Amino acid sequence: MKHIAVASTLAFGFSGAAIAQKDDHAAKHGGIFVETKALDFEIVPKADVIQVYVSDHGKPVKLEGAKGKVTLLNGSEKTEVDLAPVGDKLEGKGSFKVAKGTKGIASVSLAGKSAATARFDVK
Repeated sequence: MKHIAVASTLAFGFSGAAIAQKDDHAAKHGGIFVETKALDFEIVPKADVIQVYVSDHGKPVKLEGAKGKVTLLNGSEKTEVDLAPVGDKLEGKGSFKVAKGTKGIASVSLAGKSAATARFDVK
């Protein structure tokens, strides 16, 4: 009877791990992960570059023809940056005020599709 209990525990434990990996929504690039209905974003805001990694339920998406914009809000101060594809991400360079409490909105349009928008907070 003990063998059945151990086997059942192991079987359910492994199936739970497989489900957890399938729906893995962890930030892989040190950024802020945001899930939307259409796409998943990982936003990596830095003082000199804003990067947005885009996936579709964990699967990479083609960024050819994609465009985007990030709006950063610091109190009454508003900064916008246009994003363009660079390798496996969208990116915009400049000088940005990114600190704890900064709020943001990322909007991404893939080629031929309507925009997906995500709100985020820097913590």
